[in-house]
Amino acid sequence: MINQRLHSLDTLYIKTYGCQMNEYDSSRMIDLMQQAYGMRLVAKPEDADVILMNTCSVREKAEEKVYSELGRYRLLKEQRPSLIIGVGGCVAQQEGERIQRRAPFVDAVFGPQSYHHLPQMIARIRRERVRLADVEMPEIEKFDHLPDNKDGLKQGISSYVTIMEGCDKFCTFCVVPYTRGAEISRPVNDVLTECRRVLDGGCVEITLLGQNVNGYRAIGPDGEEWDFTMLLYAVAELEGLQRLRFTTSHPIEMNDDLALAFAELPVLMPFIHLPVQSGSDRVLKAMHRGHDRAQYLRIIESLRQHCPDIAISSDFIVGYPGETDEDFEQTLSLAREVGYDSAFCFKYSARPGTPAAEYADDVPEAIKDERLQRLLQLMKELSHQACERQVGRELPVLFEKQGRREGDLQGRTPDFKIVHCAANARLIGQIVPVRISKSYGQSLRGEVVVR
Repeated sequence: MINQRLHSLDTLYIKTYGCQMNEYDSSRMIDLMQQAYGMRLVAKPEDADVILMNTCSVREKAEEKVYSELGRYRLLKEQRPSLIIGVGGCVAQQEGERIQRRAPFVDAVFGPQSYHHLPQMIARIRRERVRLADVEMPEIEKFDHLPDNKDGLKQGISSYVTIMEGCDKFCTFCVVPYTRGAEISRPVNDVLTECRRVLDGGCVEITLLGQNVNGYRAIGPDGEEWDFTMLLYAVAELEGLQRLRFTTSHPIEMNDDLALAFAELPVLMPFIHLPVQSGSDRVLKAMHRGHDRAQYLRIIESLRQHCPDIAISSDFIVGYPGETDEDFEQTLSLAREVGYDSAFCFKYSARPGTPAAEYADDVPEAIKDERLQRLLQLMKELSHQACERQVGRELPVLFEKQGRREGDLQGRTPDFKIVHCAANARLIGQIVPVRISKSYGQSLRGEVVVR
């Protein structure tokens, strides 16, 4: 534990934005701070000695949301000058020292590839009363510097395990290659070791994470290069694993071997998140997606041939520069043809530093709004249909936590749908047969099947 001669650092508050990758990073920041200072996590920033923001720059006005939140923390800093405030993640990587020029009360700025330096940064800030920024993206993987996480913090029933980071696809709208860096895959043995640790800690479900998770390439224990499918099969064999998932996949890295894994691996759950962004070949080409509509549909066909019940979700952007009414209609028709279970839908907004930011943002906001509402309405209908198909079925549900209604538990089906069910809390962490009795449109209700 780092020597503490100054005021003690007992409590930590983390505000996490964005995807599961950021959630994983936040959990490892907790590991680091607990190992260094013995800190405990608190639910309110007012109760914290250290406040960390783990930011995401993917969506519209991400930077302004960060500065807005920092405005709240500035008042706390004025009341308690000893409070340490740090901003990490992708906005920190993108903005760098500009954050401290605009918000001089921020003590530390660190990117997603340098948060393993956090305890040392905090120690120096306390000792020298300086402000620090570390947004380097070194070739040495941050995973080599993280604690073992033997206690499985924030793992519980389900755990995330990051297997690769970064992106080499350079879609014109996306800031990830510039904030997370090039694709780097963790060695197979390192991934399997972390998976074993979380399973030993009581986890029964693992989700493998990566910006392009199926682009994984790393050296295996046999000295040969392993691809993502080979890693899946190895993880699936680990003792104690009951459910296996992965996200996020890129269409150009999908192949028949990966589709076949859904048929051959009983622990691999029938759900995949496969972003497409648009149904128009013209827009897909402008986005530099690397695939067209027909290729994407062939992937869907292959997945359903091997796993007929697979649930599919996606990402869509409407109002990309140059998108016409016809382009948008092709997006709607693709959504209907695939029959998605769910999707994340967004209006296009230029992200600083991306190629598309140089294009004329020529789709009026009113048209973007109208297209987004039409797409959201369609997705709502498709999600409702997907949930309705489950009514009357008996499904194995992994109960994860207590529900909002007294006496309820909340869990997930194999295809990732939320189920609410009256059940005893001792069933949390168990997979239980549940008869689905009702659809709420976005989630389900059921009754435990007693045998």
